[in-house]
Amino acid sequence: MYVTHNRAAIDEMGYAMSRMEIEPDHCDGGEVVHGVSDSQRSNKPLNDLDNEIAQLTKLKSGPHQMLSQIAPGRRGLPVSTVKMLAGRECNFSGRGRFSSADCCHVLSRYLPVNGPWLIDEMNSRAYVSQFSADGSLFVAGFQGSHIRIYDVDKGWKVQKNILAKSLRWTITDTSLSPDQRHLVYASMSPIVHIVNVGSAETESLANVTEIHDGLDFSSAGDEDRGYSFGIFSVKFSTDGREVVAGSSDDSIYVYDLEANKPSLQISAHSSDVNTVCFADESGHLIYSGSDDTYCKVWDRRCLNARDKPAGVLMGHLEGITFIDSRGDGRYFISNGKDQSIKLWDIRKMSSEATCNREDFRKYEWDYRWMDYPPPAKDVKHPRDLSVATYRGHSVLRTLIRCYFSPEYSTGQKYIYTGSHNSCVYIYDLVSGAQVATLKHHKSPVRDCSWHPYYPMLLSSSWDGDIVKWEFPGSGEAPTPVTKKRVRRRYIN
Repeated sequence: MYVTHNRAAIDEMGYAMSRMEIEPDHCDGGEVVHGVSDSQRSNKPLNDLDNEIAQLTKLKSGPHQMLSQIAPGRRGLPVSTVKMLAGRECNFSGRGRFSSADCCHVLSRYLPVNGPWLIDEMNSRAYVSQFSADGSLFVAGFQGSHIRIYDVDKGWKVQKNILAKSLRWTITDTSLSPDQRHLVYASMSPIVHIVNVGSAETESLANVTEIHDGLDFSSAGDEDRGYSFGIFSVKFSTDGREVVAGSSDDSIYVYDLEANKPSLQISAHSSDVNTVCFADESGHLIYSGSDDTYCKVWDRRCLNARDKPAGVLMGHLEGITFIDSRGDGRYFISNGKDQSIKLWDIRKMSSEATCNREDFRKYEWDYRWMDYPPPAKDVKHPRDLSVATYRGHSVLRTLIRCYFSPEYSTGQKYIYTGSHNSCVYIYDLVSGAQVATLKHHKSPVRDCSWHPYYPMLLSSSWDGDIVKWEFPGSGEAPTPVTKKRVRRRYIN
C-alpha cells in the first residue's frame, strides 16, 4: 500500500516505472485506446480546441520546455520518463528538480488500468462510491441501505458500516465533511441524514443505536411540502458549514448546519434537479443541472431577482445527470442523457434560455427503459455554448457520474465516467481521445473515483462489486471475481 503523499516519492516511483516503460496501448487489465472514432467526436473536433483551458492543462501537466527538448517523445506519446530523469540529473531545466507539472506528466502517463482487484461485493446495487479528499477513506452507498466506509491505509478494512435510516428507494448521494468527521446521505426523501463517522475508533458494523440527525429540507419556503420530494444530489461546502442539495421538486436548497435550518431555497429549473455543486472554495457560486437540459450558474451574492440565475448554459439535448467543477469557479463538466459529456466555460453563458428542447426534439424517448434512438444521434443543438463534447460511453437507466482526474497527479488532464454498458471510460481533456476503457462489471457503472494522489481508480456497479484498478499494481495478482462466488457468499 502507498504510505506517503510526498513528491519525493516520485523519484522511487519514476525509477520503477522507467524500468517498465511500456506503451500505453499495451497495458494489462483495462483496454487502452488511442485516437477517436467519428462517433466519439464532438461536432467540432477537439484537435482544433483552441481554448484557455487547453493551455492551462498543458501548464499543469506538461514537462518543462528544456526537458521536452532534451527528451522528445514520439508524436502523440508522452516524453520518456527515463529521459526526463536523466535530464533532471543533468539539470537541463536549471532548477535541479521536477516541478509539479513535471511530476504530473510522469504520473499521468501511467493510467490506473491494471486489475481489477476486488475490494467488496454486495447483494445490492452500488449507487455511490467516492474517495475522501485526502484519499485515506473510501465511501460506498448501496441500494440495500448500507453505506460502507473503508480505511484505505488499513487494507480496506470496513471502518464503519452505516445502516441508512428512513431509506426511500436507494442511497442517491453521500458527502463527507472536509474534516472527514461527518457524512451526509440522501434518498428520495426531503430528510437528509448526517452521521458522525469520526466517533468510531474501531470497526463498527451495526450502528443500530447510533443517532442519525435529520436535516429537514422541507421546512424551507412558505408552503408545507411534506414528504413530496426527494434529494438527488448533496454536497458539503469547503468550510463544512453548509450543505447544498438538488431535488425532485425542481429546486436547489442550501442548509446552514450551524443554524440547523435551510438558509436558501431556489425554484431553479422546470424539471428534476439531478446534480448540484459549489463551484469553488468561496461558496458563492453554485452549479446545477436538470432534466430540463440546462446547466445553470447561481451567484448567491446577487440573488435579488427571485430564482434568476447568473447565467444559463445550453447544449445538451437531454437531461443532465451529473456536474463536476474544476474548482476554479470557471470550468465544469456535465454528463448528459444525450450520451455525451460537455465541457463548459461559464464566461460563455447566456443570460437566459433561448432555445427549448421541443424546438429540436422530434422523437419520443425515456432513458429509464429505452435505448437512445438512432435519429437523435444526428441532432445538433442550435445554440450549443459548450467548449467541447466527449462521446463513447452510454448514459442510460441511472444518473451516471463523470469527473475531472485529480489535479495533484494528473493536472486534471483527463475526464473519466461510468457507463451503462458496464465500463469506465477515460478521455483526454484536450484532444478528446478515448485513452482507456476499463472492463469488468456486468451491470451499469453509476459511479467511480480516482484516488487524489496515486494512480488508483475504484469503480462500483449495479452488480454489487467494488473493484480497484491500479498502475503498476500492488504486486499481487487480481482477485478472481465470479458471480458463483458472490452467490455462494450470501447463501452460506
